[in-house]
Amino acid sequence: MDEATIITTRAPSIAGEEGRPIIYLHAICRQFRQGDTTLNILKEAELAVWPGQSVALVAPSGAGKSTLLHIAGLLEHADSGEVYINSAPTSPLTDVERTRIRRTEIGFVYQFHHLLPEFSALENVMLPQMIRGLKRAEARARAAELLTYLGLKERLTHRPAELSGGEQQRVAIARAVANAPRIVLADEPTGNLDLHTSERVFATLGQLVRASGLAAIVATHNLEIAAQMDRRVTLREGAVMEIT
Repeated sequence: MDEATIITTRAPSIAGEEGRPIIYLHAICRQFRQGDTTLNILKEAELAVWPGQSVALVAPSGAGKSTLLHIAGLLEHADSGEVYINSAPTSPLTDVERTRIRRTEIGFVYQFHHLLPEFSALENVMLPQMIRGLKRAEARARAAELLTYLGLKERLTHRPAELSGGEQQRVAIARAVANAPRIVLADEPTGNLDLHTSERVFATLGQLVRASGLAAIVATHNLEIAAQMDRRVTLREGAVMEIT
């Protein structure tokens, strides 16, 4: 399917915001079977995020936060509904096309940093760029720029084992945005960190979102940190609800 075909169907308009969201989850449903029981994890879930906006997804374990992020990141298919990215529906896409969007449009940050232990911080951020086809010198320059921006100028040559937990997560954030995605999805990115370090990591992520016009959805249990983000939502009986 070529790009012209993909964009013929546009996302439904959403009142109350100027322009269109970068990512829009529309009427998302997801069920799981557990023995003879059907679990409705997501039920007509709706969520739209605009450029430069950070959204905290706050909900208890088992409510469906990770499922929602996996569907938003095209790692998992919804049973029904649609994920629009840049106003284009993604359900008609092939696996190859979904993978291409994940590589170019979406950055992922997880609770554990998943950095490659044998490579330095600089090399970990260079790798996704080189996989995408950027020349080594260009990848190195951008990686150094990102890490310096995130306060890691003195840690470029350090391997993950030589970094603190907060430093590791900042490297993971740099890696997630190395290919200049438009969307960042973070699943409990500070779950293993103390409150002070968590606040610094979230401040770093918020700084990047505002500076680069990213759209960020961050799952977290931490209400204090969630309060620092532009919007807060929760999952209630499978639906996304705004927290005021």
